[in-house]
Amino acid sequence: MFKPRIELDKEDFYLNEQGYKVFTEKYHLKRGYCCKSGCKHCPYNYDKKTDSFK
Repeated sequence: MFKPRIELDKEDFYLNEQGYKVFTEKYHLKRGYCCKSGCKHCPYNYDKKTDSFK
């Protein structure tokens, strides 16, 4: 049911100006799938507005 936990490295995220954790492309590729949340650095080219992959 649950997916295994992915250990975070320094290169997997950064904190933005508001203090939120922003995942990098490296992290998304390590995770191995698109979560369809419209992530800023999504390597899978997901478009949240059209709910499709480019």
